[in-house]
Amino acid sequence: MCGIVGYIGPREAYPIVIEGLKRLEYRGYDSAGIALFDGTNLKVSKTKGKVADLETRATQEISKTGNVGIGHTRWATHGVPNDVNSHPHLSNSGDLVIIHNGIIENYDALKQELIKRGYTFQSDTDTEVLINLIEDVKKQEGVKLGKAVQIALNQVIGAYAIAVFDKNKPEEVVVARLGSPLAIGIGKNEDEFFIASDASPFIEYTKNAIYLEDEEMAVIRFHKGVKVRKIKDDTLVDTYIQELQLNLEQIEKGGYDHFMLKEIHEQPKAITDTYRGRLLRNEAIIKMAGVEDNMKKFLNANRIIIVACGTSWHAGLVAEYIFEDLARIPVEVEYASEFRYRNPVIREDDIVIAISQSGETADTLAAIKLAKSKGAFVFGVCNVVGSSISRESHAGAYTHAGPEIGVASTKAFTTQITVLTLIALRLARAKGTITSSDFRQHLLELEMIPKKVEKALQSDNNIKIISDAYKNVSNFLYLGRGYNFPVALEGALKLKEISYIHAEGYPAAEMKHGPIALIDENMPIVVIATKKGHYEKVVSNIQEIKSRKGKIIGIVTEGDVQVKNLADHVIEVPETLESLTPLLTTIPLQLLSYHIAVMLNKNVDQPRNLAKSVTVE
Repeated sequence: MCGIVGYIGPREAYPIVIEGLKRLEYRGYDSAGIALFDGTNLKVSKTKGKVADLETRATQEISKTGNVGIGHTRWATHGVPNDVNSHPHLSNSGDLVIIHNGIIENYDALKQELIKRGYTFQSDTDTEVLINLIEDVKKQEGVKLGKAVQIALNQVIGAYAIAVFDKNKPEEVVVARLGSPLAIGIGKNEDEFFIASDASPFIEYTKNAIYLEDEEMAVIRFHKGVKVRKIKDDTLVDTYIQELQLNLEQIEKGGYDHFMLKEIHEQPKAITDTYRGRLLRNEAIIKMAGVEDNMKKFLNANRIIIVACGTSWHAGLVAEYIFEDLARIPVEVEYASEFRYRNPVIREDDIVIAISQSGETADTLAAIKLAKSKGAFVFGVCNVVGSSISRESHAGAYTHAGPEIGVASTKAFTTQITVLTLIALRLARAKGTITSSDFRQHLLELEMIPKKVEKALQSDNNIKIISDAYKNVSNFLYLGRGYNFPVALEGALKLKEISYIHAEGYPAAEMKHGPIALIDENMPIVVIATKKGHYEKVVSNIQEIKSRKGKIIGIVTEGDVQVKNLADHVIEVPETLESLTPLLTTIPLQLLSYHIAVMLNKNVDQPRNLAKSVTVE
């Protein structure tokens, strides 16, 4: 995943593009570059490193004037991160310039053909192949830039979001997408246009945007507007201008040291926003249009298949317990990356729930398309309004978490669980698998969760002390049972992602089937041991660890005495229903990973080798 930014209009493009790249740096941060056109010269500056490094180099290399500009922040796929492989890339003539998010799978065959025609290549990227292919088509066919882009894209296999500029046609920029998001911001008087992977780079300039669909391209002309066409057959597409709900304050740090810490502390509000208008406790009802409009499909479903990746997959595992426990519907949870390739058995009476924070995860999108081709009903759960998954699904629900900039997901996890819990409760009520009193109790407890999350966040100082004690260890083990087994997986993932400490999550009972061999006096084991569920069994696991001198960090219910007497450290969370405990037990694990990473001087918001959303395979 990479970040794309562009501008054409009456303003100076440089500050708009640079600030936009900073906001998109969560999408990729191993290199960055910018191209500007000042009416005469096409100027390119690019470098390995972050956008701050690009600012320094651009100041030395180019003048910053020009009303047309495109920029890119990279997460390397083809070619190692270095200056040469950084985007933008120029064609051999130097007339055309491109930025690209995605992978051109047949780039090598195209490259060999272009070499035969006399083209040379400076980089190892598939992107340089694409811009020279476009130039070759333009020369051979004698067509304008837009048509050349269309013909070239019909020859490539892969995924892309691109912006292309021709210095001989300075009044236009051509963009296209397949499998990677691209938004076009429309200036107030339609005399300026913005291009970006998402709306955050241009939110202070306009609230109006067009989101390209897959296999669509657009020619953006200064003072003349936007024309969108289908790449395959060149047919014109009626454009829908969407009003953005995002605001600038949401994408700033708000006084926190890191976006991740801000987003951890935003969870009480995010959870409230997620159930607001849906959970009506006084009326004892749950209202979700996507569920209500398709209730018959849900009630007649043979099973639910949940497809997701990463943190969203862990939220799906929690949902498996919730749906089966409350609504008595069989559930299978699949890695989307495996599901799409293994020829799964999918029936027309199956419901596929696809979970993704960004709504752009490539494997999850592919899984959706596979499920739809088999006749299954697809329900999307994502955070980003207008995202590809929200458009590709038959129905769905937004999490309303607000922008999540930190690469390591936090509030995405808890709001996904909140949405999935609401769905399970609504279906349980409709099926009669939950009593009226239990249903009301669940609504009451869910409504109280934000306050209880706030209380769990008050353990921050205690968690800092624990973090300092274990920041230099090489391995962690996380154990949980039932609803909290997925939380153990998520806690281990968070630590791996941002501190680079090896960590594994396991069902507590599985410890004796292998991981117990790792335990010694140097091994910290995080055990989720709330009073609800299999408490006595978990206490037995703790005693087994203790007898082998392992260091125990217990996540316990407030007032717990038994685990406190056994553990080296305890972190308390408020009491709630067993099905809702993951919303609380995950909080200290997020903070533990955050503080350890900060103490190790790691880049918390932009961990190495990772990007916020995986939009290419």
